[in-house]
Amino acid sequence: MALAAPDHTEARGDRPAVPAPAVTYALIAVNTLLFLLGPAAGLNPLYGTGQARICAEQRYEQRWGAVPAELLTGHPLTAEQLAAGPDPVPGCPASPTPGKRPAVSALTGLFLHAGWLHLLGNLLFLHVFGPTVERRIGRTRYLLFYLAAGSLASYGFALAEAHSPGSTRVLIGASGAISAVLGAYLRLHPRARVTTLVPLLLFLPLRFPAWLVLGLWFALQWWSVHSAGPGVAYLVHVIGFSAGFLYACTMVGHPPRRPGRGPIRWPHPTKER
Repeated sequence: MALAAPDHTEARGDRPAVPAPAVTYALIAVNTLLFLLGPAAGLNPLYGTGQARICAEQRYEQRWGAVPAELLTGHPLTAEQLAAGPDPVPGCPASPTPGKRPAVSALTGLFLHAGWLHLLGNLLFLHVFGPTVERRIGRTRYLLFYLAAGSLASYGFALAEAHSPGSTRVLIGASGAISAVLGAYLRLHPRARVTTLVPLLLFLPLRFPAWLVLGLWFALQWWSVHSAGPGVAYLVHVIGFSAGFLYACTMVGHPPRRPGRGPIRWPHPTKER
């Protein structure tokens, strides 16, 4: 698990200071706030407790999450179609979602999470790698990149699941967008050192090159696409990571940019450590 990565755009010596990664912090705050207000956290009394809260969570995810079949047709599924989907929640009848816009759900689904571990795992990676990528490409482009890559990953997953029972399973989470951030980081700073916890060594923190940590992470996601069961949409991770890596290829060779200003010009080339 990644713990910390160096930020390559902090002021150092004669290098100019750059703004804080406001977009990354805002995304973390919005994801956290929506989770706390939603039914999955179990803290909002409006959704009840016990079975009532579980059913409310299912309705909430079906209303705001991305459903592959809906993304491909552009129309929300009926209650009967949702009820016929895989892994229905026992005792919770499916409800129709009138007025739902599937194209919009590709974005809203990026801000929903199924539980505390799902949320904290995603936000940890966003906190570690997001600031450097944001400062490298600029706030506005970073936000558009995050949302576009997350939506692209959702639509790519929908195409892959078009003729499978999983096409009616709700897709939620920021994993696609955050995977794109990881892919961009790998392309922009492959030799940066990333601190990780190694489970086989009693969670001893060690530092490894980003290309090794993120390369192994991507390989694990790719392997899981073909071997893991339902529950985690690993293909979303693969698509998002690939999209972020390819986008960052267009940034290599260009100096970092400050929001609303021209490129930062450094008198000496940087060296990643």
